[in-house]
Amino acid sequence: MKSMVAYEKDIEMQLHFLKSFKKQKTLSASQQKNIIFSGSGDSLVSSLLAESFSDGIVRAMDPLDLYRNKRLVKSKHVYFVSISGNTITNIMVAKIAKKATAITSQIQSKLAIVSDDVIPLGSHDCGVFTAGSISFLESALTCISLVKNIRIPKETLFEKAALTAKKTNVSKRIFVLGNLHTYPLTMYCAAKFYELLGYDVHYSKMEQFSHMELFSTKKGDTVIIFDDKNPHSMQLGKNLKKIGINLIHPDIPSEKLSQVIYCIFLSQMIPLNEAKKKKRKDCHFVVAKKIRDVSNQMIY
Repeated sequence: MKSMVAYEKDIEMQLHFLKSFKKQKTLSASQQKNIIFSGSGDSLVSSLLAESFSDGIVRAMDPLDLYRNKRLVKSKHVYFVSISGNTITNIMVAKIAKKATAITSQIQSKLAIVSDDVIPLGSHDCGVFTAGSISFLESALTCISLVKNIRIPKETLFEKAALTAKKTNVSKRIFVLGNLHTYPLTMYCAAKFYELLGYDVHYSKMEQFSHMELFSTKKGDTVIIFDDKNPHSMQLGKNLKKIGINLIHPDIPSEKLSQVIYCIFLSQMIPLNEAKKKKRKDCHFVVAKKIRDVSNQMIY
């Protein structure tokens, strides 16, 4: 099975997964004050979602920053998000943290072994090496549920996202903007464009974009806004259209968890549809072996 087909099948499997997802027991506010979430790539996104849904009580930090500043973890309980459980920097930090909990799909991994506790991720995928989708959704919801009591929305978010994605056209240079709860998903969206297509994608918070990244935009670039249609986002969109920017501003739900799930689906489906238009059979990072070798050498 080609990696692009596997990616699409994994996306579709999320519908069944959402019906069976089992949330974690929410940590108390006093517990959260002593907690750091950490991870890399998609797993950092899950960590940042925990930070935003905790209203900033927990921290999300890069594992290499923690390792180089060991004082930050010697008195903290660190939750490490890692699907593989073999990211070397996570393992090194887990050994020096006051307490370590691994959130991972591999309960026999090196990270799980050196951690004090393990929260297993049990979602099933196609078993083909491809871009992360269902595993990310599970890690994201798991992290959020640890800091906030949540209920999975019954809205048809998947269908809405699929319909929006089919009608969406992007350029090869893209900017993705988000708010407090969706900013982590701008990172995830950029990652899917990197992994599937190797496109030039930037991510930013709504306010910061107007101060910085806006000045590097060119006519024909695409801006995707992961924010509801409030006066600020609407004005920004109007101004961007005037200078020739291809604007994508979908109808984002107002409820925060629904926003996140909807943006996750959009982040997966828009790059997938673009890859289909380009007749890509494999994800970019699967065939870019020299680049992937550099990544693997640094990660593992």
